[in-house]
Amino acid sequence: MLKLVVILAVIGASLAQVPGKRTYVSILRQRQEIDPIGSYNWQFETENGITANEQGRIRPISGQAGSVEALRAEGEYKYTSPDGIPIYVNYVADEDGFQPQSDILPTPPPVPEYIIRSLEWQRAHPQEPTKRF
Repeated sequence: MLKLVVILAVIGASLAQVPGKRTYVSILRQRQEIDPIGSYNWQFETENGITANEQGRIRPISGQAGSVEALRAEGEYKYTSPDGIPIYVNYVADEDGFQPQSDILPTPPPVPEYIIRSLEWQRAHPQEPTKRF
């Protein structure tokens, strides 16, 4: 599923250049390896500078009782935006979800000081439980 999302994002970015005008781009390098025990890796590079790669493997989930396993995938993709800005995204996808890291991703504004003070006060003065009848 994650591979499909990444590949569709890259294809969408390359097709979104000019409406009505299709540009076909050759793939310069492409490689896929799948191990029978559950690990894999793939990568590709196109002539217009798009590159992507991903490695994944099945691993035990720490802190879980029994033999619980999950797939952990790590990868990155790079391309140049239509504005000429180089885009680089590095990501991990595991039992905690998809976790991208990039300078282009929006970040939340800082938490206001009065909110921080309020949270600290609430921690220092916990509310006593109310009795139910």
